[in-house]
Formats: sequence, structure tokens, C-alpha cells
Amino acid sequence: MTGRRLLLLRHGRTAWNSIGRAQGHADVELDEVGQQQAASVAPYLAELRPAALWSSDLARARQTCAYLERATGLSAKLDARLREFDVGARQGMTAEQFEEAFPRAFLAWRAGEDIVRVPGSEGVAEVAERMAPALTESLESLAPGETGIVVTHGASLKVGLLTLLGWPQSQAADLRGVDNCAWVTLVETAPGAGLRLAGYNQRVGPVRGGVVDL
Repeated sequence: MTGRRLLLLRHGRTAWNSIGRAQGHADVELDEVGQQQAASVAPYLAELRPAALWSSDLARARQTCAYLERATGLSAKLDARLREFDVGARQGMTAEQFEEAFPRAFLAWRAGEDIVRVPGSEGVAEVAERMAPALTESLESLAPGETGIVVTHGASLKVGLLTLLGWPQSQAADLRGVDNCAWVTLVETAPGAGLRLAGYNQRVGPVRGGVVDL
């Protein structure tokens, strides 16, 4: 009997991604590239025969997940706990605008620190408090040997990943960001055993059916 497998998929690209504008909880939709990314990844992940899908309720994640729903025949469960960081007053700002408006917080953000608080924003601990139970519940709902796919967001994905693995959040700086429509694979070595990181920043490569780890 094999253990369970959980894939954490980042949503496809948005116009805000392309220019580095902070999205947070803004309901930004996929752009044309993001739609193409989601259309490309869905058939490959469908071949893994997932038993269940979960998604953040924000538009960019829902639209990405819709391609998976069509490819798998499954209906995703929407979960607001899987949202991106709430970036508060920084929402909608480019990096240059962030630096001008909040220079001290900008320096902390560039250094990878958790002290990037601006009015209305969440910190790492707050995101971990909602991401960890959402991901744990998703995993625990799977039967031995089943695969589940969670569609979420880049920064919150990292927080959830580190929490599930029991790694300190300080290690986030050692992990590159997950690309749009790339995913992380977590597997159990045996039913009920701890999770292991089996793949990071995996994406569909230029060769049909090929997967690239970056």
C-alpha cells in the first residue's frame, strides 16, 4: 500500500504578475499567457488521476483550476484559506511604488524578512495559521495511494510547504519562487508516514509530456 501524494500548483500568469504588481487578495484574472499555461498543465496533471481538487477562491486560482476540472471531470472545493498573503496597502503597487511609499518595509521585503508589515497586511505566522490546516485537511481526506491537487499562490504556497514539512520559515529564502503554473510534489513514504519533498517548481517542459524541475 502506497502513501498519499499532494501537489501544490501555483496559478497561471496574470497581467499584474507580468509587471510585478502586488496582487494579494485582489481578484485579478489570468492573462492570455496564464490561460495557455493552465491549458498546458491540466492534461499532464490529469494523467496522474487525482482523486480531488482544491483551490483558492481568488479568480486567478479558480480559472487555473477550471482547466483541471475539465481535464479530470472533478469539481474543486474552493477554500479562502488557500489565498495569497493579504498585502494590505501595498496591493496594486509595483516594486518601485512600494519602495517609494514604504521604504523600510521594502528593504525588509527585499531581504526576505517577515517584517514587511504595512497597514492591513498579513505576516508569515498568520498565513501559516490558515494554510497549514487547509493543506492538512486536504491531505487527510485522501485515501492511501491517492493524489490530490491544490491550486494556490506563490508566497502562501511556500509558507504552507514549509509548515507541512516541519521546516523553519527562515528556509523560505533558500527556495526560489515557484513559477506560474509550476507545482510542488509532496509524498508519503508509507500511509500515515511523514511527508517528503519529491519535486519542486516542476512544470510541463517543451517536449510533450516532459516535466522539468527548476
